[in-house]
Amino acid sequence: MNRIDETFQQLKQRKETALIPFITVGDPDLETTVEIIRTLEEAGADMIELGVPYSDPLADGPVIQRASGRALQHRITVENCIGVASAARSAGVKLPFILFSYFNPILRMGLDRFFELVTEHGISGLIIPDLPIEEDSEVRAMAEAANVHLIPLVAPTSNDRVKRIAEQARGFVYCVSSLGVTGVRADFHHGIDEFLQTVRSATDTPIAVGFGISSREQVLRFAGQTDGVIVGSAIVRRIEESIPKLQDPSLREEGLREISDYVRQLKV
Repeated sequence: MNRIDETFQQLKQRKETALIPFITVGDPDLETTVEIIRTLEEAGADMIELGVPYSDPLADGPVIQRASGRALQHRITVENCIGVASAARSAGVKLPFILFSYFNPILRMGLDRFFELVTEHGISGLIIPDLPIEEDSEVRAMAEAANVHLIPLVAPTSNDRVKRIAEQARGFVYCVSSLGVTGVRADFHHGIDEFLQTVRSATDTPIAVGFGISSREQVLRFAGQTDGVIVGSAIVRRIEESIPKLQDPSLREEGLREISDYVRQLKV
């Protein structure tokens, strides 16, 4: 069974909501990324999105854009990001990995090579935000053959489109809480509750909500309606603020602890 499915089954039995952090791989460097992954798991993360840095991240706000810029200064590639999963496994991490990448870096590598590496390095899920359902048939078929879940993003648009996307989902449905790019928010789309109900009614696949979630109160607000909550920009910003400590050997543990303390209080 795919690790994502196993994790959701276990969480359902414990009546817990999945906490799914997003990080940008290579920010501030690959070795530190592996340590951050270990820290996130110890702090209560149930799955982790490994973000592939990209020069034109259309769905991402300024915090993740800056993280991508820092990572790209070190020439971080898709291969590096996939390899981080293996490095984290070797360090004892057991939670599922979801690779978040725009389509162009995958296409440049070639789909055959990409899925060969994804399978070899134990990636459980893929999120490709700029690959619409109308154009994903080849990738979806290859993902299913590799037992890797292609996880769709669904926004509060037309009910027919929402249902069509949700019905084909594997792993979980990524429900976008707000229109626009990623980033910390105080308010969400005014019809978010009805939107989540629409998605829930269209599929038996777990649903998770993301975009803008940054506090325990917001996690609790969605915990009763969803199977998972995704926190991205707020964690990437904590990493950004901790970089001076993470790069100082004498302060490295303190920097990791600050990230851990923030994530730990998000778990419900």
